[in-house]
Amino acid sequence: MGANELLLKMLRYQAWANDETFEAMKGFDAERHAEERQSALRLMNHCLVVNKIFAAHLVGDRHGFAADNTSEMPELDELRIEVETLDRWYLDYVKTATQAVLSQSVPFTFTDGDNGYMTREEMLTHVITHGGYHRGEVGRLMTLAVSRSGQGMKLPWDTYAVHLHRTEPVRRLQGKAESAEAATHWRHS
Repeated sequence: MGANELLLKMLRYQAWANDETFEAMKGFDAERHAEERQSALRLMNHCLVVNKIFAAHLVGDRHGFAADNTSEMPELDELRIEVETLDRWYLDYVKTATQAVLSQSVPFTFTDGDNGYMTREEMLTHVITHGGYHRGEVGRLMTLAVSRSGQGMKLPWDTYAVHLHRTEPVRRLQGKAESAEAATHWRHS
């Protein structure tokens, strides 16, 4: 599996996991879970801002951010739409990027003024792992909200294995479907 294919798989997973997280965040009660809900929105907005910053780095544009979050928090539905749009942008970017482009190192400046230098492949990997880290924090906030309020909430099940088996249910057959398909093809050839 080449870098493009792996990055595509991981970015598909990220888009799926973001969707799962936003769907679960609907379970926050605005009054009972106000603090946890606000913290979760800040974390997901931070991921959006960082992803916008790195998207700009990838294409050599200025991002216009002076910090890695915004002072005003968007509402859940607005934030979800922006994240979905950017997730699609990343998928489209990787679909068209060549290995030579992904291997290129790009100089940039972090929002704190420090210099950075990463390959585009490393930037994409950072976006994926950074998002996973913060989605985990959101999941922990949801668990805390449930324990504090006693009100149940559907929690996201954010793992790559779950993603693969939900989006490709044939994997539950442990390769038996591929063997049967190959045998059928061989008999009809």
